[in-house]
Amino acid sequence: MKNLLIVLCCLLISCKTTEHVNTTDFTTICNPMDLSYRFGMEEPSRREAADASIVWFKDRYYMFVSKSGGYWHSKNLADWTFIETTEIPVEEYAPTAIAIDDTLYFLGSSNDLSTLYKSVDPLAGTWQVAVAELDMPVWDPAFFLDDDKRLYLYWGCSDVNPLYGVELDYHNQFAFMGDPVALVYAQPERYGWEVPGDYNELINQAPWIEGAWVNKINGVYYFQYSAPGTEYKSYADGVYVSENPLGPFTYQSHNPFVYKPEGFAAGAGHGSTIEDQYGNFWHVGTITISMKQVFERRLGLHPVFFDEDGMMYSITRFGDYPLIIPNHKVYSHDELFPGWMLLSYNKPVEVSSSYEGHPSSKMTDEDIRTYWAAETGGNNEYAIIDLLELYDVYAIQINFAEHNTNIFGRQPELFHQYTVEYSLDGETWDMLIDKSENKSDNTHDYTQLPRKVNCRFLRINNIRVPDGQFALSGFRVFGKGFGDTPSEVNRLEVKRNVEDRRRVHLSWPASDGAIGYNINFGIDPNKMYHHYQVYDLTSLDIKSLAIDSDYWFTIESFNENGITESSLLVGPR
Repeated sequence: MKNLLIVLCCLLISCKTTEHVNTTDFTTICNPMDLSYRFGMEEPSRREAADASIVWFKDRYYMFVSKSGGYWHSKNLADWTFIETTEIPVEEYAPTAIAIDDTLYFLGSSNDLSTLYKSVDPLAGTWQVAVAELDMPVWDPAFFLDDDKRLYLYWGCSDVNPLYGVELDYHNQFAFMGDPVALVYAQPERYGWEVPGDYNELINQAPWIEGAWVNKINGVYYFQYSAPGTEYKSYADGVYVSENPLGPFTYQSHNPFVYKPEGFAAGAGHGSTIEDQYGNFWHVGTITISMKQVFERRLGLHPVFFDEDGMMYSITRFGDYPLIIPNHKVYSHDELFPGWMLLSYNKPVEVSSSYEGHPSSKMTDEDIRTYWAAETGGNNEYAIIDLLELYDVYAIQINFAEHNTNIFGRQPELFHQYTVEYSLDGETWDMLIDKSENKSDNTHDYTQLPRKVNCRFLRINNIRVPDGQFALSGFRVFGKGFGDTPSEVNRLEVKRNVEDRRRVHLSWPASDGAIGYNINFGIDPNKMYHHYQVYDLTSLDIKSLAIDSDYWFTIESFNENGITESSLLVGPR
């Protein structure tokens, strides 16, 4: 009997330390999107991708991106395969595409000569010239094919000029049908989110408006555009609406419609909005890093919805945490957020070495612009995170920062090789992720574990870097804890700036147990579609408001164990 009890106790301990739950019932992604981001062709050595256009063609999505050396395809928006080609000008900025019947058309940006290309088999990477020269060169182009098969072209990228549109005759060499129409002008004096700066603080500087895109939903044309500039965390997309494809357009009262000014992956501007095969809408936008060079950027994917009033909005709450890519129609963000919280924020890290100016704390500070760098790129470099408690871990995102590289363009043998191990006590280790023989180039390598694991320590071991030193901007761990969620925030002070109504100051008392807060706000208590996520702070200045609109505000606190909503609703302000 005594031996039986010992066996049962061992089994119980074994079950606790190796507890697994199947997580393969759904697929998740985590921004920045997990892609092979190309190194730029000129100094300094850094990766970039931005200004994405996604289109549906012949049973799959195609994504065309600035200066990427090719394009991607996917059947599910989660797994993307790269196609390298020299048959279209892949070095041009802000390309766009449109499917017309059995042909896919491609157009890049140019101030000199706009050449249109076509393909009936883009999967093979084969293209040919469709029109050698459009009626005028266009920068940041976007096509829109209406229900009646009439085709429109929109473009513009300027801190002076507006955005334009014109109808095209695609039966006649895509000729312009009439003169271009000026559609949208920047109005930073009215709309705070159009003011340049990470925090919309550069009030004497003109914004760049660019990145036009049009969707038609229930007879309404949604003209989307980006501001104030690609290098800013505040980079967002706004929207005007009209009953006609060339306007006149009216500014939507909820704007910007997609906005992610803080967090690990900040920025959501200049992209495209697409409908998936289940009737869900998604917006792919541009994430800023802009540290090694101003155009050092990444891509992010966020869900888009249309409310009962036809208001277009995106939910970016926890927008750089794991997000479910559904295989059915969904009606709210709640159906897409698996509830996996960030476990690694500001947790202590032990490392093999640190290069001057890049300490280990930078891999857990939730800032993609900072990073830890080891002294070498050798296979003796490692980092160990102590989560301080036992947690259930569901997913891990490894974000490589690639310090002191000398790589330009797409090259062979560009990949990281590494392993991730887990431990309960920091002494005994088990394999969790084995990428020791990896040959795929993934800079923001996201792994959704097939089963959750219970652990306190995680160790990443470098095996190979493509060049330079082993460096991480984020060793991000997601899952759930077993403790209490933070206390409810019981006071929220909101002071609208009477001299500049684009600005508002918020403050609140610290919540016991919180690691961060989401400020949710909007133009109506039932339209709280804006989200501003912060860590540690208990005050905040938001400078993105419209001077003619009142706003309501609420706040939620969160930690590794979950989210605590507040009953507070402050407004109108």
